[in-house]
Amino acid sequence: MEGVNVVIPAEPILTLEQYLASGGGMGLATARRFGPDATIEELTAAGLRGRGGGGFPTGAKWASIRRSGGGRHFVVANGAEGEPATFKDRVLMLNDPFRVIEGLAIAALAVDATEVFLATKASFTSVLDRLRPAVVEMEQSGMLGDLTVTIVEGPEEYLFGEEKALLEVIEGREPLPRQLAPWQHGLFATVPMGWESATPPGMDPPVSNPTLINNVETLASVTHILEKGASWYRSMGTIDSPGTITVTVVGDVVRPGVHEVPMGTPLESVLEMCGGPLDGRQFKAALSGVSNPILAAHDFDVPLTYEDFRLRGSGMGAAGFVIYDDTRDMVSVAREVSRFLSVESCGQCPPCKQGSLGITEHLVKIESGHGDDSDLAQMNSLLRSVNDANRCYLGTEEQICISSILRTFPEDFTKRLDGISTGRGDVLIPLIKDIADDGTVTYDERHASKQPDWTYLD
Repeated sequence: MEGVNVVIPAEPILTLEQYLASGGGMGLATARRFGPDATIEELTAAGLRGRGGGGFPTGAKWASIRRSGGGRHFVVANGAEGEPATFKDRVLMLNDPFRVIEGLAIAALAVDATEVFLATKASFTSVLDRLRPAVVEMEQSGMLGDLTVTIVEGPEEYLFGEEKALLEVIEGREPLPRQLAPWQHGLFATVPMGWESATPPGMDPPVSNPTLINNVETLASVTHILEKGASWYRSMGTIDSPGTITVTVVGDVVRPGVHEVPMGTPLESVLEMCGGPLDGRQFKAALSGVSNPILAAHDFDVPLTYEDFRLRGSGMGAAGFVIYDDTRDMVSVAREVSRFLSVESCGQCPPCKQGSLGITEHLVKIESGHGDDSDLAQMNSLLRSVNDANRCYLGTEEQICISSILRTFPEDFTKRLDGISTGRGDVLIPLIKDIADDGTVTYDERHASKQPDWTYLD
């Protein structure tokens, strides 16, 4: 891998002995010496922001959980990685599983948790083959003290990675987002769900069990900060977005891959690491997963920071990018994104499920050459209401992403309405199963047969 090696090691670390020899464990030792408050202060000084997509300041998040009352505290490492075009979390867990577990232990110390969970997909078998022995080695070594680490093997659904749905899965249920945030209604909480003003007769005193959820890359970064200090971390990146970021690039580039670079590195520089566009083609657009507005190629000089992406009218998300070149029809891209979100919507909020299904139907008509202006009008109406009263962000993703494609590439839609093809329609949602060292990407093609009730045709 080109770039830098901070979170992702230059060579895989497969045993605890290797990990300790590379400096592993120093972060946890420092946290124990500092104590919870000073540990959180160090993370705040470092400016670490969550790498799961939201970019929320890690120190502030940990402090809020530490201050929250109402029962026990828990910590969850989110390694579900269901966002299209992302693979960086699996690269990290495959190459340095001990780093994630140490980060969990530091978080547990900081927020006073005695039990932690590491959640990933059951289908990530190679990842689980690394995580399981790493947990056993660290627990048996005594390095974790009395801390209990539980690995959770979750389902394929996109919503498994949504933090409120993630808690449901840990508790043994389907990934259907609950109403309240984890700091309000955490793992195994008994507090009423906000409907009653007092504890019902016969119920024990309610507990909310505030729960901290962090992406695995965030937790891995914590260990380095505690080992080397906030000033060291701020020597990389920018003032508002310090440190490094691990970027996944797939799609229409010569050599897809995962690259760790300092924050502030232009996106176009990472695309150069990937060999640039395919021969004879030019870049057209990029999607950072399916959670942010589309980014046109003329903005590929944008630095990889949360602030700079926002200034360009988009978002960096989890830094997973699917690149489209000038052979692609953006109507087809919009159709496939909308189909993915409509299928993955859980159905608890009718405006989201029915709205995204309706938007997809209109996009299919336009793509096939059978659409007209009324389809655009009805689609725009659905886009305005698709996120009404949603429990999670999925309906907003539909609204933001599809609307941005309509605004940015109106000519593709106009030509389709006139019966003119503007490019290739062979678009698949980039759910990554694997990226080989030579850049060969294996996608989850089975998702094309997934139905809105989460069953499969095949």
